[in-house]
Amino acid sequence: MTAELSGDELLDALEAGSVRAAERSPGGEWVVHAWVKAALLELFRSSPVVEQGAFRDKAPLTLRRFDAASEVRLVPGGSAVRRGAHLGRGVVCMPPMYVNVGAHVGAGTMIDSHALVGSCAQVGEGVHVSAAAQIGGVLEPAGARPVIVEDGAFVGGNAGLYEGVLVGAGAVIAAGVVLTATTPVFDLVRERELRGTREAPLSIPARAVVVPGTRPANGNFARERGLQVGCALIVKYRDERTDAATALEGALRGEAAPVPGRRPR
Repeated sequence: MTAELSGDELLDALEAGSVRAAERSPGGEWVVHAWVKAALLELFRSSPVVEQGAFRDKAPLTLRRFDAASEVRLVPGGSAVRRGAHLGRGVVCMPPMYVNVGAHVGAGTMIDSHALVGSCAQVGEGVHVSAAAQIGGVLEPAGARPVIVEDGAFVGGNAGLYEGVLVGAGAVIAAGVVLTATTPVFDLVRERELRGTREAPLSIPARAVVVPGTRPANGNFARERGLQVGCALIVKYRDERTDAATALEGALRGEAAPVPGRRPR
């Protein structure tokens, strides 16, 4: 696929999963396809706003509908999946939730109530995006890395992932953790500090368990008053006890799509 696709062809390819805003290279690194985001920006710029039933939006960006063949379960109650978003087989969407254009959601993932999967975000297979979690979108600048959540990760309630953060396979982001490109993360297990930049955003290691934390604020004024600023802490790496705590009942997902990393029951 190339940047020569028409607007409808691009949206169709994104929905099918044959084109993605970012994907793994043969060497295992994530590669961003900046032309995809640039093409989406051009689609926004050049498309008129039209009436779409009870809604008004850019003409090509209608709401997606799913049939039985898709094996996607979109529960009634105010949810929406925008045109140009890919949802794999067995994805469960609990109301109300929203998936924006260019996002890629892998098979067997659950998106819980009040959760957002932003534009061009890449969410792997068997991920649990908990209630009110926010996975940020990115359309500008066109070269920036989208937020990436790899297979089998768990994103807790009210967690926020923004600015191209990468969450490794099987990692657990606890409720209330907020991660940006430059959020400091202190690994208490391996005794190291993880930081990212705007150009190379923060990456959370596979199977890390991340919880909210604080660290002393800089300066005499802050020290005199005992002030703290937010950070995140890796307190352990995932084990069988963590797997049990983050597992979902099979009835919630159905048996259509297996969840990576889970043992058969």
